[in-house]
Amino acid sequence: MPAISVSELSEKLALGQRLRLFDVRRAQALAASGAQIPTAQWLDPALWLDWKDGVQLDQPIVFYCAHGHEISQGLTAALRAMGADAYFLEGGFSAWQAAGGAVLPIPTQGATA
Repeated sequence: MPAISVSELSEKLALGQRLRLFDVRRAQALAASGAQIPTAQWLDPALWLDWKDGVQLDQPIVFYCAHGHEISQGLTAALRAMGADAYFLEGGFSAWQAAGGAVLPIPTQGATA
């Protein structure tokens, strides 16, 4: 399964490389953390069948979940089957935070799709 490391993602973001970054943590995990990686858009993984066809495939896509396991890997596989240049973040949001990656607070009213 195609993965991207925390350091690779950090470098790409710092260089302003074009990519679509999607936070696909469960709503409870997102709310509990209160933060997400800058430029990320939250997509509810429970509703992936509703949004998958609306994801633009013109740029590389990076998914991250809480720990980089089932959710982000499954969505990476699904979008790759649709022709996307998709990757999952190794270790997920927890690895990003552990490495000192930048985070932004989520809006107080909750996440939006």
